[in-house]
Amino acid sequence: MGCIYRRKGTKNWYIKYYRNGKPYQESSRSDKKAVAERLLKIREGEISRGKLPGICFDRVRFDELVEDYLTDYRINNKRTLNKAERCARYLLKEFEGMRAPDITTPRIKQYIQKRMDEGISNATINRELAALKRTFNLAARCTPPRVAQIPYIPMLKETNVRKGFFEYETFVALKENLPEYLIPVVTFAYSTGWRKEEIARLQWNQVDLREGIVRIEPGEAKNQEGRTIYLEPELLEMMKDLHRKRRLDCPYVFHLRGRKIGDFRVVWRRACRETEVPGMLFHDFRRTAIRNMIRAGIPERVAMAISGHKTRGVFDRYNIVSQEDLKEAARKRQAFNEKQAERLQFGYSRPKKEKKVVSLDSLSS
Repeated sequence: MGCIYRRKGTKNWYIKYYRNGKPYQESSRSDKKAVAERLLKIREGEISRGKLPGICFDRVRFDELVEDYLTDYRINNKRTLNKAERCARYLLKEFEGMRAPDITTPRIKQYIQKRMDEGISNATINRELAALKRTFNLAARCTPPRVAQIPYIPMLKETNVRKGFFEYETFVALKENLPEYLIPVVTFAYSTGWRKEEIARLQWNQVDLREGIVRIEPGEAKNQEGRTIYLEPELLEMMKDLHRKRRLDCPYVFHLRGRKIGDFRVVWRRACRETEVPGMLFHDFRRTAIRNMIRAGIPERVAMAISGHKTRGVFDRYNIVSQEDLKEAARKRQAFNEKQAERLQFGYSRPKKEKKVVSLDSLSS
């Protein structure tokens, strides 16, 4: 049983109750006895249902939840730890020191509005909101849970989906403006659609030149799933040439003077300007490869296995129609219309149905 009492020198009422023999005390934050009695009934009801009393959740600060969120990234050795830390910094600027129950949907909407007023894109804000949602989900899964409920976190509509493609002519012209060490990299990316980091980390122990196979082991890819691709003759010949010229002190297939290829954004932007395609990204090879595979008649599931896409939704975002596809559709429509006009001109229209004439003699008989 619990009780209600006042401390000396205070006006507010306090309540005291027990759970598993452990006493809990908290202030009702009111000088009205009825408020304290109502709070005591709430706490005793929570305990009778096997829940932690609300005071346990009221003491949890957002800073503690963020630390648990980052710890989860560290112990699982996630490669996106730096992105998680960046999101956590912005969230802490807004919610640092706040009690977890005080972070409600209206409060989160204020944060969204503030970031939008700062000129931050919807995609960036969504990454921060995803980190916030992950933080609360981890807290709710703890034993015992650290939050009583997870607030509804609205996500923004992203309208900055890229639609860049490398047509073959552009791809050939771009290679002429890139340094020699990057030409094999973009050639591999154009055909396979692999991510830049996956290509940069590729080592010779993952390549079987006899069988013409390249492998990514489970845990090395972004989606944590392994995959195997067979090289077409052009790629296989390129890999054999790289193997003949390889450095024995370097395990990487693609390298710069024996070291793993790092950030090449400056070189990339200069080559794109010289090719007259400014603003194109290396990641555009990814959607280009997928579109080319679909055009070649490769089943979608096989194309996803080659490129490393795990979900159908992301695959659909990349399989975007290009300008050449639209022009080809127009040419096909024109050819169809011309064929229809030709049929009409040479009398191939549908013959009219003859009306049957009934004589009076036939009716009388």
